[in-house]
Amino acid sequence: MKVTVVGAGNVGATCANVLAQNEVANEVVLLDIKENLAEGKALDIWESSPVNYFNTRVTGSTNDYSKSANSDVVVITSGIPRKPGMSRDDLIATNAKIVKIVTEQVIQYSPEAVIIIVSNPLDVMVYAAYLTAKKPASKIFGMAGVLDTARYRAFLATELDCSPKDIQAVLMGGHGDTMVPLPRYTTVGGIPITDLLPMSKINEIVDRTKKGGGEIVNLLGTSAWYAPGAAAAQMVEAIVKDQKRIFPVCAMLNGEYGMENIALGVPVKLGKNGIEKIIELKLNDDEKALLEGSAEHVRAVMKALDDLNLF
Repeated sequence: MKVTVVGAGNVGATCANVLAQNEVANEVVLLDIKENLAEGKALDIWESSPVNYFNTRVTGSTNDYSKSANSDVVVITSGIPRKPGMSRDDLIATNAKIVKIVTEQVIQYSPEAVIIIVSNPLDVMVYAAYLTAKKPASKIFGMAGVLDTARYRAFLATELDCSPKDIQAVLMGGHGDTMVPLPRYTTVGGIPITDLLPMSKINEIVDRTKKGGGEIVNLLGTSAWYAPGAAAAQMVEAIVKDQKRIFPVCAMLNGEYGMENIALGVPVKLGKNGIEKIIELKLNDDEKALLEGSAEHVRAVMKALDDLNLF
């Protein structure tokens, strides 16, 4: 199996490193537009193979997409990162153009590949890649919910002083301040979170989760990379190994949850064919209202992309 990661910045390099160390694929190709960046990081990862005991071959290339030919999965992390005071939406014009060019190149050399978008603003970049690729929606989607639920679960584990391995959660909606964590579907070792924490504390953690990306930006001066890279790698593994994992991802909806032609975070089953099923939860009225509010924000950003007339 072959996986290509486009963008050798912090997120892309972390994703490639996790994929290699976990031997998710036989070959990982790292691509970037900056001269020698991908080659250098790929070589560094490969030189760690005798120490970390993995066989996955890691190679890098500067803007030569022929090296990515016949990839089974392609992860696109390309784009400029957020800076302090910058929202994800501020990135739209620059990153939409980048994602469009990258997607065109990816499709040229790997027309059958499953494509995972990581670039921000995530929801609208999935939409941009979908318009560019003209592939079935099951084959092109975004990494957001896996990262967001990881943050949510990590915060809960800290509060409860328990293992994050025992926490399961579902999160829906847009990637950002309008995301919709669902405490009703959150459990710790099978125990509902509402039996373990008061709603006031749960709401605090939900609010922190919504602002989780911004918290990292304010601390580091740039976007997060360890958790996003690992989250993307986990999605790749589910596809490459046909694991049928249930993850929240940013998917193009076609009638699910009563919504059409919108990229939104929903729970899905991930396997070798990409999204094998979109799972429709029975939301209560409050949850439906939150999801619709999140969708309205995403639609506004999608309209901003449409107004750029790039497609």
